[in-house]
Amino acid sequence: MTRFIHDQFAKDYLEELLKDYGEVKPSEKVSGEIKEIDVLFTPSAQQSSNLQILGLLGRFAECPAIIEPFRNPASTDEICDCIIKLLEVKAELRREAKANKTKLQDSEIPKLWVLTPTISEPKLSSFGTIQKEDWCTGVHFLPEALRTAIVAIHQLPEIPETLWLRLLGRGSKQEQAIIELQALPLNHPYQQATLELVYNLRENLKLNQDIEEIDRELIMRLEPLYQRDREQAKFEGKQDLILRQLNRRIGEIDASLIERVRGLSVEQLENLGEALLDFSSVADLEAWLNQ
Repeated sequence: MTRFIHDQFAKDYLEELLKDYGEVKPSEKVSGEIKEIDVLFTPSAQQSSNLQILGLLGRFAECPAIIEPFRNPASTDEICDCIIKLLEVKAELRREAKANKTKLQDSEIPKLWVLTPTISEPKLSSFGTIQKEDWCTGVHFLPEALRTAIVAIHQLPEIPETLWLRLLGRGSKQEQAIIELQALPLNHPYQQATLELVYNLRENLKLNQDIEEIDRELIMRLEPLYQRDREQAKFEGKQDLILRQLNRRIGEIDASLIERVRGLSVEQLENLGEALLDFSSVADLEAWLNQ
């Protein structure tokens, strides 16, 4: 089923984003009846201000967290199962503290974040959720003692702070997030790694015979982005090859000339690749560029 493909993508994706800020344990087993936590995150001792780059997800990572992403709308029973996992983790921490004769601090107990693509108002009401003033629309908190929030991805505002969570949504919400991801600056620390994970998701979905219509649409939406990125990668590879050949032929060239070479079109690069065989000095390159 494609759900398992999306589940693995969500775990890999969250691990990629959070690994710089603490310990990430995907598929962490808990005691009692065999259960697995999708992602168990423990922040590093020295909190990083760089968490702000992850927006809303970064706020989740300010303290220990259990993150349970759902590809399909989470049912009441599934949300209850997530809460049971949290309570079992809490009980295990209490046992460890007792064995070590220490007091379990409230800050050591994880908070549970249930990520669901959609959820109905009656279902939210059945859990007695509230929205807090200092949190954006779509984050619904259960009573304080349960240390749990349900994140309705379809209700999140389309702002940069929610991008990293909207990528785990469905349909138009996820598609819009992918467009925004593609538009990030090339030097953004998470753009390329995230795109590669999204493209791997695309490949895994294409290999699956039993695929939902919504996933067919996702594949189609990703196809032009994937092809564009691959063409860009080839182009950059050609630039690097030409620059290496120039360095071997005429010696190291300065930054201004490198910039001019990188500004050439594909056709111009091919012409330079032929012309450089006759170069004997940097002056030859400068003359060629000035033509």
